[in-house]
Amino acid sequence: QVQLVESGGGSVQAGGSLRLSCAGSGYTYSATYYSMGWFRQAPGKEREGVAGIKNDERTNYADSVKGRFTISRDDSKNTLYLQMNSLKPEDTAMYYCAAQYGGVSFPLRSGYFDHWGRGTQVTVSS
Repeated sequence: QVQLVESGGGSVQAGGSLRLSCAGSGYTYSATYYSMGWFRQAPGKEREGVAGIKNDERTNYADSVKGRFTISRDDSKNTLYLQMNSLKPEDTAMYYCAAQYGGVSFPLRSGYFDHWGRGTQVTVSS
């Protein structure tokens, strides 16, 4: 069974940076065959896709984070990353990683993914 564990969240001031990590285990197939995504959910709001990376390395970003966030993966370590720069208070949310065997469509939809982590909190103060 696929297990995903996020880390790297925390509290930062606006303009700061954080790097989230998502360690995966229990993959039935090589991690390279899985598409991965980062989602976030703020209180009272729906979960939204932030960034995705397909099994062919193509990436996609929500308009709100383009130019500030970078998604990457190291399949040798079964780890997904999200580098977040120039953080804004509106980036405050619980961040979740997700995995799905095979390709997914862009833009990301939570329904595309079967496997989820429990999340890591990111809080950005003004």
